[in-house]
Amino acid sequence: MKSFRKELRNNLTPAEAILWSALKNKQLEGRKFRRQHSIGKYVADFYCPREKMIIELDGADHFTPAGIEHDEKRDNYIRGLGIKIIRFENNLVYNHLEEVLEEIKNNFRD
Repeated sequence: MKSFRKELRNNLTPAEAILWSALKNKQLEGRKFRRQHSIGKYVADFYCPREKMIIELDGADHFTPAGIEHDEKRDNYIRGLGIKIIRFENNLVYNHLEEVLEEIKNNFRD
C-alpha cells in the first residue's frame, strides 16, 4: 500500500494538485492535511486527522455505475470509523476553489 500511495502522491490529478496547493503547510485555518492517506484498504485523496475528515475529488470515473457502487461501499466503511467525508467534483475545484475551501472550513468542528 505504501508504494501505491507514493505513486499517487507523485502523480496527482490536476484537480488534486490545485486543492493540495491550498491545503498543504496548514494553510487552511492551521489544519494539517495529508494527501493519499490510507484508511483500511482504501486511499483517501486528503485527510485531516484533527477533524477526522476526508476530502475526495471526483472525476468522471466516479459517475459510472461501478464507480458509484465502489464509492458507496468505501464511504460506508469510512463513515463507520467515525470519519466525515466531503466530496467535490473536479470542476468545482477548477472553477470555484474559494467556494470549495469555504465548504471545507464550514465542516470543521470548531
